[in-house]
Amino acid sequence: MLAVCKHELRMYFQTLTAYVFGAFLLVVVGIGAMLYNLQAAVSNFEYVLSFSSLVFAVIVPILTMRTLAEERRQRTDQLLYSLPISTLQVILGKYLALLAVFLAPLCLIAVYPLVFAQFGEVYLPTSYGSLLAFFLLGAALLAVGLFLSSLTENQGFAAGLSVAVILFNYYSVTLSEYVTATAQASALALFVLAAGAGLLVKALTRSENLAIAVGLPLMAAVVIVYFLDAGLFEGLLPDIMSALSLFERLNVFVNGVFDLTAVVFYLSVAAFFLFLSVQSLEKRRYN
Repeated sequence: MLAVCKHELRMYFQTLTAYVFGAFLLVVVGIGAMLYNLQAAVSNFEYVLSFSSLVFAVIVPILTMRTLAEERRQRTDQLLYSLPISTLQVILGKYLALLAVFLAPLCLIAVYPLVFAQFGEVYLPTSYGSLLAFFLLGAALLAVGLFLSSLTENQGFAAGLSVAVILFNYYSVTLSEYVTATAQASALALFVLAAGAGLLVKALTRSENLAIAVGLPLMAAVVIVYFLDAGLFEGLLPDIMSALSLFERLNVFVNGVFDLTAVVFYLSVAAFFLFLSVQSLEKRRYN
């Protein structure tokens, strides 16, 4: 696993990927610090992190688009299967390299509150709590990008898919205000998601029986619950869109509240998509 991590890190820093990633993040955070902390004379550094969170829609695809897609395009993924380590260790090695590249500019950003504290009152616990949430948000999105990269051998398509997913998640709370809250719409959305879960299982395992075993009971459960008590679905779709927003949970930390459930949520999202990445790689191994 460490060998895979070192190989990935060497490749990131021998090319421009790590430098473009770090420079873009530092520029956006620097602009936010200039607007909030310098020009507006606001001492809350956490507002800068909230302002800068949209940058993930650009930097995550930059970092993850080639992670597994390029391996598939060059057929070097076959070499990964011959390594004396498990697929899980391969994925974890690549993921740790992504986190290391992400941490490098964050270490510089972590100095900002200390610098600003020399010229005014900065509440450091809130600043560094928000910085932790910013890191966990990035870690979750990197896991999502890694999984999306495993689905295709086209780097451009992997990057575009990552941008679309991240932007949708970023604006999901705003979009939920325009989504119909009727029971029928919520039930239909859950039915489609249940079918999508079955299709995802089929795509990852190539097993129609397993896909049916997962998707069919979920779809049946939605239909049964709807006919038993349709009122349970009232307003459910907007609530789900808001609850699944990764970016909205960052705002809780920005407002000065250390939300342990948000930490667990970020870690769970990262673990879930790393699991999907392992299954995607395993599917190609057996195909």
